[in-house]
Amino acid sequence: MLEERISEIDAEAAAKTASEAVTRLGACPHDCPDTCSMIYTVESGRLTDVRGNPDHPMTRGALCGKLKDFDRHHYNPDRILYPMRRAGPKGSGQFERITWDEALSEIHRRFSTIIETHGAEAILPYNYLGNEGVVQGLTVGDAFFNRLGATVAEKTFCGSGSCTAWLLTVGPTNGTDPMSFEQSKLIVIWGCNSVSTNLHHWHVVKEAQRNGAKVVVIDPYRSRTAAQADWHLMPKPGTDGALAMAMIHVIIAEGLTDDDYIARHTVGFEPLKERAQAFTPEYAAEICGIPAEDIRHLAREYATTPNAALRPGVAVERSAGGAQALRAIFSLPALTGSWKDPGGGIYQMPLWEFPVHWDRVCRPDLIPEGTRVINVLKLGEVLTGEAGIDPGIHALMVYNANPVSNSTETAKIKRGLAREDLFTVVSEHFVTDTARYADILLPATMAAEHDDMMFSWGHFFFTLNQKAIEPPGETVSNAELFRRLAKTFGFTEPQFSMSEAELMEWYLDWESPKLGGISMDHFRQHGWYRLNVGDPATRTPHAEGNFPTPSGKCEFYSEAAVTGGNFVAPPFRQMYEQFQGGEPLDPLPGYVPANERPETNPGQAERYPLNIVSPKSHGFLNSQYANEAHKIRAQGEQTILINPADATSREITEGALVRVFNDRGAFHGQARVTDEVPPGLVIASLGYWHSLNRDGAVNVISASTYGGMGHSPTFSDNLVQVGLAQ
Repeated sequence: MLEERISEIDAEAAAKTASEAVTRLGACPHDCPDTCSMIYTVESGRLTDVRGNPDHPMTRGALCGKLKDFDRHHYNPDRILYPMRRAGPKGSGQFERITWDEALSEIHRRFSTIIETHGAEAILPYNYLGNEGVVQGLTVGDAFFNRLGATVAEKTFCGSGSCTAWLLTVGPTNGTDPMSFEQSKLIVIWGCNSVSTNLHHWHVVKEAQRNGAKVVVIDPYRSRTAAQADWHLMPKPGTDGALAMAMIHVIIAEGLTDDDYIARHTVGFEPLKERAQAFTPEYAAEICGIPAEDIRHLAREYATTPNAALRPGVAVERSAGGAQALRAIFSLPALTGSWKDPGGGIYQMPLWEFPVHWDRVCRPDLIPEGTRVINVLKLGEVLTGEAGIDPGIHALMVYNANPVSNSTETAKIKRGLAREDLFTVVSEHFVTDTARYADILLPATMAAEHDDMMFSWGHFFFTLNQKAIEPPGETVSNAELFRRLAKTFGFTEPQFSMSEAELMEWYLDWESPKLGGISMDHFRQHGWYRLNVGDPATRTPHAEGNFPTPSGKCEFYSEAAVTGGNFVAPPFRQMYEQFQGGEPLDPLPGYVPANERPETNPGQAERYPLNIVSPKSHGFLNSQYANEAHKIRAQGEQTILINPADATSREITEGALVRVFNDRGAFHGQARVTDEVPPGLVIASLGYWHSLNRDGAVNVISASTYGGMGHSPTFSDNLVQVGLAQ
């Protein structure tokens, strides 16, 4: 009897232990500057809670609305759990289950046949930041496709123009610490809706505002962030360069420059001064629509306020002249010497000095000499044959991306994906608009189901993501997918057999002083590490210049722009340096008119008189979560913000179903008549799925035309017409 009772007690204890909650350290995987530190809670092998890590100095235990039920997201009943083969017409979303062996065998057979017939360059990888990890993210498949000899994909959806402008002006520096904004006295947020897309930096901004800082937001419409600013300026889309150059004009003309800083730490001041002479506030006002006195007031306030900080968003780049506008913005702190102040300077993307061996991640040494490059913004014209490339693309593999929603000219992409001779492989969580066209559909893990290490493009922290639960069904991580593919193709490089943990150890540069002598044990204990780059309360990285440019100075005039021409930062193109664009670049900042505005393209404006801007949504992360009913309810159905004057002239009333269109396509949404947008502009946020909305979503109307630098996109440089739906 006693032995039986002891056995019962032992069994009860074992059952209790099995059901007790355990925690793991997590990191948000999304394409967001915040890269939140998280804590996973697991009970009986099931993820039951995901919450913010309160110990993280930047994200401080808070998660945005997109992530607040991240545990529930993992158990969405619509998830893809097994490999599948297309069982209906392309685009139908009809699939049948197959085994992993069958899927890998089919991919090997089809890829091999294409290589024998057309060459390896007829295969194109297509991916972006559906996952942002060092192991599972943007570069996860680069080594495999480089070894295969496939076409190199140049991926410039977001930030590439800003990065080219940044590198030409100040070099690969992390710039101002976003946490240093607590010290700022004037904060200018330019083309960034922080409340919706950079929430944890917005907390820092609000703290500074409570302590007396003035917050200025520059945005073409009254975003959530603009609504909380002390002052909101509304330039016309694509005219930021004129505004920035007018600020430079006022600062120089009124003697508000820091002449000592300019003399010691900049090059090209005299040519910049000469160029800025034409950009009087009156001249710029005619272009950008902001009164001349407001331009003067902004310039004076910026130049004369100590600890003045700039936070430009990537939205600024999304027009023909966006990157040139950013070069002008990036020049401002050196003109006024605000780099000398804690909380001064400029916060672009603090990713440049993260100590990662990107050559090990991407393996550009495996790329065959002379391999071509295709920019994936051109996917539609590439797949339809309009690009005229030889060989054409006969196989496409999509992972960490959803081009039918998020790329340009998406109607054209759908026509290309419908080609019967195009073999398409998609790795996904759900049957997205793109996955509907797959020939082979592969199941991918979510964040709590794999290991990863996150760098950030929004703060100075590495953050560990630990596998917390076993993957459901037959889902595999991105890293495991490419291990399996490499084995199938007989690739024997050691990298292709390394686990996620081994890859993390190999990819990070542990010898860098920025890692302060720590090891992986630190991450396993704490979950994160702040780069050893100085205390944000006192940090002034360029108080004495020390810019990592060829001259060691801030380059108002860039000789590299003259000698090297246009380029895309290597991580956006598999670390491949051949066949850079090389188009001529202006060595000085300036103003380049938008491609599609009534003033610059009156013929087109006769048919399509309204500019459209497509900001990131508040409730979705690009197109992620836009298939989940509760997220759609929180975000709201697809709406078109339109000014009352434009609505009245078109007999559009609040809530009416309207059609937005141009020569590239059309989509529908409900009208929201509001003075949050000025006359001549409409707003339609990004992310809605074509399959869940009539005729598609906003990028149907987006041109694939490059912006001025870094082959950046022109998502906010488009003219449309809006009318009542028939």
